[in-house]
Amino acid sequence: MRGTREVRDNCQLFRLAGLLDAFSEPTFRKVLDKFVEEGPKNFVLDLSQIDFVDSSGLGALVQLAKKVQNAGGTLQIVTNPRVTQTVKLVRLEQFLSLQPSVEIALENIKAK
Repeated sequence: MRGTREVRDNCQLFRLAGLLDAFSEPTFRKVLDKFVEEGPKNFVLDLSQIDFVDSSGLGALVQLAKKVQNAGGTLQIVTNPRVTQTVKLVRLEQFLSLQPSVEIALENIKAK
């Protein structure tokens, strides 16, 4: 997995590509946990370039969502059809705040 981080106003935008699986999950969790602590507390994860998410990746997303909420922030996840299908299979689309675009995700954060 590769990615970039950008800070905008009161939000961190992460654009990720590759696989979010058992192999990449420990690094994903370690890096994002660090940024939750540093702030800003609102996160947009752009997973539109992610090719595959397995159960380890879903677990990491759920833990990240809980950590961001506990820190007083919000998490918006931009997906593609493949990621959306995986998340819907386990009925987490509402909890993980799936969005169709980065622009919509950023607007949702501004509205809160």
